[in-house]
Amino acid sequence: MTAVQGSAARIPTADGTADAYLAHPAAGGPHPAVLLFMDAFGLRPQLRSMADRLAAAGYTVLVPNLFYRHGPAPVVELPGFIDPGARPEIFERLRPIMASLTPEAAMRDAGACLRWLEDCPTAAGGPVALTGYCMGARLALLTAGTYPERVAAAAGFHGGQLAPDTPDGPHLVAPRITAELYFAHADQDHSLPPEQIERLENTLTEAGVRHRCEVYAGAGHGFTQADTAAYDRDADERHWAALLDLLKRTF
Repeated sequence: MTAVQGSAARIPTADGTADAYLAHPAAGGPHPAVLLFMDAFGLRPQLRSMADRLAAAGYTVLVPNLFYRHGPAPVVELPGFIDPGARPEIFERLRPIMASLTPEAAMRDAGACLRWLEDCPTAAGGPVALTGYCMGARLALLTAGTYPERVAAAAGFHGGQLAPDTPDGPHLVAPRITAELYFAHADQDHSLPPEQIERLENTLTEAGVRHRCEVYAGAGHGFTQADTAAYDRDADERHWAALLDLLKRTF
């Protein structure tokens, strides 16, 4: 098994400094870079573990705290096992923080992370890959369209509000995307109803984007997150297989 080295990182942005986690193989390098966009629960041991697993597969992985404007991670105190049904106050505290991260601010942050990776000695030069979870899936889609010259591939898992019928829907960046995309939707996910799944598929197809979108039957929103009540082991392993396959084709 490939040994992994993980460390804290600090990303200068237009609005301050974002704390982050960086993981990469302990030997060799530089390695192809992956920017991992967090879910709403933020940078925590679960996401560090996911970054380590990607690093063990041969990648340099950066996981920024996108809520840094509200403080270093964890911005909201979290239990070791997260069950929003039993602890509704968690989402009550997170909701305004999530709302404050506008698409414009998030894309400034994404640009800062991409620039940081260009100068990172453990990251190989050239375009990077993205992977995102829950709200991070939406940010991966937006980043692929905002920085097409820097993104070779992007994946999103159990994303919400990917293709709302609004003038500012994230799916509308599709004509600018040059990366290959993979999206896995949970079929038990109120944040991405069937009409949005269809709209995303149609928009990507019409724009000529190389992509594959799949619906994981029986999976719920958050199925990749092992520290939450939404975790689904079978769907999670399917996610890992699809993500690693995308990265292998990309790099």
